[in-house]
Amino acid sequence: MNELRQRLLEGMVIPACPLALDSDGRWSERHQGAVLDYYREAGAGGIAVGVHTTQFEIREPQVGLYEPVLEFASDRVGSGTQQGMIKVAGICGETAQAIREAETVEKFGYDAGLLSLAALKDWSEEAIVEHCREVAEVIPVFGFYLQPAVGGRDLSYGFWREFAEIENVVAIKIAAFNRYRTLDVIRAVVEAGRDDIALYTGNDDHIIGDLLTPFSFTEDDEPRWFSGGLLGQWAVWTERAVSLLEEIKRVRESGLLLVEWLTRNAQLTDANAAVFDAANGFAGCIAGINEVLRRQGLLPSNRCLSAEEVLSPGQGAEIDRVISAYPWLADDAFVVQNRDRWLENS
Repeated sequence: MNELRQRLLEGMVIPACPLALDSDGRWSERHQGAVLDYYREAGAGGIAVGVHTTQFEIREPQVGLYEPVLEFASDRVGSGTQQGMIKVAGICGETAQAIREAETVEKFGYDAGLLSLAALKDWSEEAIVEHCREVAEVIPVFGFYLQPAVGGRDLSYGFWREFAEIENVVAIKIAAFNRYRTLDVIRAVVEAGRDDIALYTGNDDHIIGDLLTPFSFTEDDEPRWFSGGLLGQWAVWTERAVSLLEEIKRVRESGLLLVEWLTRNAQLTDANAAVFDAANGFAGCIAGINEVLRRQGLLPSNRCLSAEEVLSPGQGAEIDRVISAYPWLADDAFVVQNRDRWLENS
């Protein structure tokens, strides 16, 4: 088993990287570098760039930030070999575009492509599987089950069973926000015999629950676990997320699950509802992530490329509430201790 697969299976925190924009909408390399340094020193094992949290609009010609941001981030975090950060890049579009993006991210030294299927809503599942096969010929693929509420589509067990047969699939991010759909993917991977495909939660509404559950589909199965998470939620309070994952790994080894973990699962879901703006159909989710980082001084603003991507009314107060209610989630002290240095390095 190669190093990439081994490290993904061991499990890590992979934040979905935001885009650092100043209040005028200009890209701030200084703050982008500080955020990347924050993730690295917080102990994140990887980084995901060019994904939803980075804003898909970076690909638009009038914005022109897709390649600059990917290249900057890759250079900043360095090589993924010898226990450096694993670099994952978002890949979007129909097959021709997806292959171009795969070639681009490989050129910039990324280890895998997180393959969005949002542009393929009207395609048959058979055609989508073939699309995935073609992209996987260019770069190792990190599968992605995205919930319909933010642009994804429902996909059957049969699709994921076929997907799991693709040799160059190294991991799958499950962000279905749906227990039934989540089980479809895990069972498909198990029944395909792919113990070399790492499972990563993207279910920001059930992070701890996913990570603490041993999944088994017959009495004789060895349980399968989520190895870690590739999450927008882990783009904030990342130092605490790393500690949380390490603590969960110890709990899994001990076999002793205390009821307090169920409470923490609900508290983290409540916090995510505030940051992701669940009350308004996730309209302010990117702005919410940016707002938390702005308050910590890591981003210059909560600005997004789209004028429609803003905090919803009352969302700021909800973020205030969860920070006050769940102090175990926030890593403000860690950020304050290091922020000036990260900004000076840029």
